[in-house]
Amino acid sequence: MPSDRTPTPHYVAPVRDVVDTVDAVRVGDKPRSLWADAWRDMRRRPTFWITSAVVFVVVLMALFPTLFTQVEPYGVGCSLANSNAGPTDGHPLGFTLQGCDIWSRIVHGARTSLLVGFLATAIGTIIGTIMGSFAGFYGGWLDSLLSRVGDIFFTIPYVLAAIVVMSVFSQNRTPLVLAFAIGGFAWASTARVVRAEILRVRQADYITASRALGLSRFRTLLSHALPNALAPVIVVTTITLGAAISAEATLSFLGLGLGSTVMSWGLDIGQAQSSLRVAPMALIYPSIALTVTVLAFIILGELLRDALDPKARARR
Repeated sequence: MPSDRTPTPHYVAPVRDVVDTVDAVRVGDKPRSLWADAWRDMRRRPTFWITSAVVFVVVLMALFPTLFTQVEPYGVGCSLANSNAGPTDGHPLGFTLQGCDIWSRIVHGARTSLLVGFLATAIGTIIGTIMGSFAGFYGGWLDSLLSRVGDIFFTIPYVLAAIVVMSVFSQNRTPLVLAFAIGGFAWASTARVVRAEILRVRQADYITASRALGLSRFRTLLSHALPNALAPVIVVTTITLGAAISAEATLSFLGLGLGSTVMSWGLDIGQAQSSLRVAPMALIYPSIALTVTVLAFIILGELLRDALDPKARARR
């Protein structure tokens, strides 16, 4: 039975108009890279600016402590007459058991804590990047060997390993030795990330073209594969930095980290536990500084990871 309804006309644009619209490129437009998209995404998030401000202040504090306090954190700046005393003029956080200014100790202790964290992270990142890139790019027996070595180190808690190392070098507990003790056992997770990215990048057309043009495998790895696999490495490095700072504080708190002549937040927390009931602020203030710093680095790494992941951006 024929229908009485009149069919609704549909407009179909000409193919040429559609192609011209889709392929139109404005002359002033610049191609955006992955990092440009990540920056555009992060700068819209208030959390990024808050954590960046915290990291900036802590780094500035470590580099130029005299901008934040003029009080000596040890020696002439300490007096037993002020032992466990509360806040006074010029000393906003009070004094430690030895009569040293707590705020000055926090400011000057930031340098050592960040130094150990940066050195340990750099050591772990370098070792992990070398092991992961060679394992992923060359494959075969080298991949099997390096992966098994990484699995062994991955099963060893690096804090426990650092305790053993620092016990052996108990007479030479410097920031450099402590950084090697932490970073030398914390590279396995970085190696896994690098290996996975290299395996993904290795199948790309530009890698095949590079080999076809006569570049050696090592040059191809160094010039093409590794630079395109660094984005997740930077994310892991940022998160590892916070963990390394926390590991230094843990070892120093246990008395197995830095020597007593060095200032760090972990040492101040460990020394303040004996007077916890009398002056709890001497322990709480360095703990807050440590927690805020570690949390800022970890959150910054998480934000960077989400910004560099196109799938995560699409889900938001």
